[in-house]
Amino acid sequence: MVINESADMESAIVSGITCDMNEARITLKRVPDQPGVSAKIFGPLAKAEIMVDMIIQNTRSGGETDLTFTVTKDDFERAKEISETVAKEINAEEVLTATEIAKVSVIGLGMKSHSGVAAIMFEALASENINIRLISTSEIRISCVILSKYAELAVRTLHTAFGLDQEK
Repeated sequence: MVINESADMESAIVSGITCDMNEARITLKRVPDQPGVSAKIFGPLAKAEIMVDMIIQNTRSGGETDLTFTVTKDDFERAKEISETVAKEINAEEVLTATEIAKVSVIGLGMKSHSGVAAIMFEALASENINIRLISTSEIRISCVILSKYAELAVRTLHTAFGLDQEK
């Protein structure tokens, strides 16, 4: 399934695939779902000058939410310590972490005006039995967190799915 038929980068739906192996994930489980809680979580991280990348919040029943975010592996230990302290303060149930992850992204200006890019990405990863742990999107980027052992396979698979491995 080829979606990138043009060699012109501005008209390309997907013009590139990136992979970041320097990511770690932190999840606060069963966080109270109320105003100000996110500020209590991310304020101390900002004070510690820890850059947060992806942020995903999942609402649960019973007035709770799970909040997941990624940081660089260099900042992981400090971010984990801060998150554990904050989790106790806000009565979150637990803090879960993962360091053996990678973020793969498809990027393209043409994504703003074309539907189906996410479906192609997800189908391509599924065809190689690569499980997606987190998804984040913007107008020109779709990023998925996967286990790092599948990073190279994911990049090759996505290059093929979007026709980026073809001669121009």
